Amino acid sequence: MATRNMALVLLVLAATALSLPAASLAATSPYVRPPPRETLSLLKDDDADGQTPQQVHISMVGLDKMRVSWITDDDAPAIVEYGTTSGQYTSSATGDTTTYTYVLYKSGKIHNAVIGPLQPSTMYYYRCSSNPSREFSFRTPPATLPLKFVIVGDLGQTGWTDSTLKHIAAADYDVLLLPGDLSYADFIQPRWDSYGRLVEPLASARPWMVTQGNHEVEKMPVVEPEPFRAYNARWRMPYDAGASPSGDNLFYSFDVAGGTVHVLMLGSYTDFAAGSAQHDWLQRDLAAVDRGRTAFVVALVHTPWYSSNEAHRGEGDAMRGAMEELLRGARVDAVFAGHVHAYERFKRVYDGKEDPCAPVYVTIGDGGNREGLAEKYVDPQPAISAFREASFGHGRLEVMNATHVLWTWHRNDEDEPVVADQVWITSLAANPACNKK
Repeated sequence: MATRNMALVLLVLAATALSLPAASLAATSPYVRPPPRETLSLLKDDDADGQTPQQVHISMVGLDKMRVSWITDDDAPAIVEYGTTSGQYTSSATGDTTTYTYVLYKSGKIHNAVIGPLQPSTMYYYRCSSNPSREFSFRTPPATLPLKFVIVGDLGQTGWTDSTLKHIAAADYDVLLLPGDLSYADFIQPRWDSYGRLVEPLASARPWMVTQGNHEVEKMPVVEPEPFRAYNARWRMPYDAGASPSGDNLFYSFDVAGGTVHVLMLGSYTDFAAGSAQHDWLQRDLAAVDRGRTAFVVALVHTPWYSSNEAHRGEGDAMRGAMEELLRGARVDAVFAGHVHAYERFKRVYDGKEDPCAPVYVTIGDGGNREGLAEKYVDPQPAISAFREASFGHGRLEVMNATHVLWTWHRNDEDEPVVADQVWITSLAANPACNKK
């Protein structure tokens, strides 16, 4: 085993060498950040056997179905049994099983099954592979507003990640959105397994909708030329569902709350230029959105289009140049990004200038990753930047009604969640000035 691990480390090193306050006032928080915390590595439960479901997580498929994903070490049926009473499973669905290899690593059996149709705002109990040892439960999102999202990026698996997850679990929500950089496996595939175990208590109970970041690429010249191998195998999203399927797991969209909220999950690390599959799909998707019915449209990307942090300067500029006009034209209300390990909220911005009919931009790459915080900002703070702070934390987007959303950022203040930034966002569809023909 030591020889195999050393071989993998040498391959990784070789590949790396080859690939090389108030809403109206700008504020930079004076908060003093605490020191880093240890990296976590969660092992399989001692009483688990080869057919015990592990790393269970769920994701939405349309408005009334859910995909259940889980892993077993050995062969097991890809079946999910479920019902609205604990221990009583009145329905079932059978899915498929896949595996993948990566250098010397071979994954467990990765199972996916889509269950439904399901009732909104309903608690369901389920078990995977007909295994009686573990029962899980989840609640479906509501069919109407209000609706609560959690948004957190660059999560990783450290002591700060654990703190963030506890803060998220302490208050209710309907759907979690993650704009890339999940496990920070960085070629070491067992870290994906550890991450799956770490997030399972939350990810098995509420749908987690994710998009990819740079740490999901895991491409090594010659040795592993296919990017996103682990990500695509483990975190299958509904790219083939909905009114405008994208055909690619790296970018997709979905509706929530009966279609009153439309969410775009964009891919920063797949082609986004005009004429690309993603760009063409985005045009079709936005053209199909009826803003008379859809109160809010939000987008997630990994690399920020606007940032005053010194880290990763300009890395989102090309994507912004290709897509910003599309988002403003469709009156997208807010854009959330990760990548920069800090928090920052911008005003409504288009082409580098404040614009009342453009999206609010938020960077929230502060979930708890092992690389630490990006603490250096451009000085002075740009006028379009409303609030910024280099701390770990998470955000909550509460869609109250068809006109107003409350955005709140919760800082990890030691082990306590503290509201450090909050702002009301008004739907652009409800603003007459932004809807002139």
